[in-house]
Amino acid sequence: MRDLPWFARACYRWCTWPLWAAEIWGVSSLRLVEKNVPVATETDRASVVIVVPTYNEAENLPVLVERLFALEIPGLKLLIIDDGSPDGTGEVAKSLGHELDGRVELLQRGKKMGLGTAYVDGMAQALAQRPDYIVQMDADMSHPPERVPAFLEALEDADVVVGSRYVEGGGSEDSWGIRRRALSLMSNEGIRLATGVKVRDATSGFKAFRREAIAKVDLTRFQCSGFGFQVEMIKTCERRGFKVAELPIIFGHRASGKSKMSVAIAVEALWRLLALRFSKAP
Repeated sequence: MRDLPWFARACYRWCTWPLWAAEIWGVSSLRLVEKNVPVATETDRASVVIVVPTYNEAENLPVLVERLFALEIPGLKLLIIDDGSPDGTGEVAKSLGHELDGRVELLQRGKKMGLGTAYVDGMAQALAQRPDYIVQMDADMSHPPERVPAFLEALEDADVVVGSRYVEGGGSEDSWGIRRRALSLMSNEGIRLATGVKVRDATSGFKAFRREAIAKVDLTRFQCSGFGFQVEMIKTCERRGFKVAELPIIFGHRASGKSKMSVAIAVEALWRLLALRFSKAP
């Protein structure tokens, strides 16, 4: 070093000052910039997120939560999307979240905005948590929670699983009655004919998805705010070439509370779904 010209020695010192400074200060490893950024670990990440829209489901929600967590699904988390339920559903969800160490989360939207937009908001938030699987279901016990493990198992060989009343082994509870069953079947077949949906149960709201599949869907382009969202979603999955499997379920009667179906919702679904056959997939 001493044999070098003074300007060469000065240049060397300038370029290597962090190294000799670290030696003087006793720093074992040099870190010029250190950012305090939390990094999610695999143990923090939920492997299954179940999205449940709610409106006045304060009585049903604790029962649903109990039945789902009794299944002991590894890495399970529930995401409740509440539209400002006047019966206090949001507060019930918060309480359950405290009891279960944050495994029940609440997205409170404050006002009634529709089933379709609830699923869009819920799935967007679920995707941000990077789970392996996303499940959607109702809170009123019409969808049997005990079928969730079978859905997850089926996703090992499929992109999307639909809980179906209209495949072998599926159906509705006896309390529905023949007239209601016939009306439901005819409505479903009419929707399939109008939209070109291939799955047997086009309006099923009990579905499970691989995260990679949902991530390919532009959730911001869905048009139906009511139950027509279910048809729009499955049509989108079919158009994108996802592998869709149908598993039989017994559709139950609402445990308590009132149905959210209305004439306005049905009319909205009808005219939007008529255009679905020819529209571009989100």
